[in-house]
Amino acid sequence: MPTARLHLFEDQPAVTLNAGELSATFLPGLGMLGASLRKGTNEFLSLHAGVNGYAKGHTTGLPLLAPWANRLGGDEYKVGSLTVDLAQAPRIHRDANGLPIHGTLGADTGWDLVRIATDAGSAVLVGRLDVGARPDLLESFPFPHELSVEYRLDALALTVATTIRATGRRRVPVSFGWHPYLRLPGVRRNAVRVVLPARRHLLLDERGIPTGEGHKVTAEADPLGSRTFDHLYALGRDRRLGLAGGEHEVRLRFDRNYGYTQVYAPGDLNLVCLEPMTAPVDALVTGACPFVSPGQSFTARFSIAPS
Repeated sequence: MPTARLHLFEDQPAVTLNAGELSATFLPGLGMLGASLRKGTNEFLSLHAGVNGYAKGHTTGLPLLAPWANRLGGDEYKVGSLTVDLAQAPRIHRDANGLPIHGTLGADTGWDLVRIATDAGSAVLVGRLDVGARPDLLESFPFPHELSVEYRLDALALTVATTIRATGRRRVPVSFGWHPYLRLPGVRRNAVRVVLPARRHLLLDERGIPTGEGHKVTAEADPLGSRTFDHLYALGRDRRLGLAGGEHEVRLRFDRNYGYTQVYAPGDLNLVCLEPMTAPVDALVTGACPFVSPGQSFTARFSIAPS
């Protein structure tokens, strides 16, 4: 039977879900961070920055990126007649070029633990954040909404469902994503195969912002070798991605609301990020994102299956 256990993880309150050979640990009081995903004794998430590093603004493990994933091309964006200036807004993280990156919810302590449950097939954890009740969050993203995250673990996979419910009078731009830092235990970096479907490579400029140009690329299952990635792709109907090598494999599947992925593999770390994104990089600035009308909801799901 699946189980759910409350305990401490690096001095943080944690919930660990277990189902079959799989276990997953989350930190509800620290941005709902996914801190571990194991099959047996094998760890498939890299928590290289540590919990303290995440609390200081470094992404690691399985973090939510909201209200935008990746970078914005500048400090100003416009939605309808409303212009938002991030220059003096709180909670803004910036990349090496000074661009706003990864939203404002990293390590947020305001999540409410809504549900911990088990049934015959899975264990579930649900957290909720009322952004509309947070002036510090509304200053940089003035679109009242409620955000919920459901983690569901069964014997085969971890499924993550993220829902935005528009609670104010404005429609809410949808540009969130996730940043899973994936690893294959005991497999050298040059032996990891990156499995990607046919897709469109959206070219980025030197700041990591889309240029508007792109080209189609075929499916691949090639060794990472000495390659590095920080590439943006628009996905087609096939939204299955993964890593394979040695005796291990990890497979991801995105639903129809995750139409984009950023693949990130730095040369100095033995990990690969296959990031589900609801919109392309810089979507708040360009307007290339879906919207949720007042009173309506938007849900996107992805799963991670280690084997």
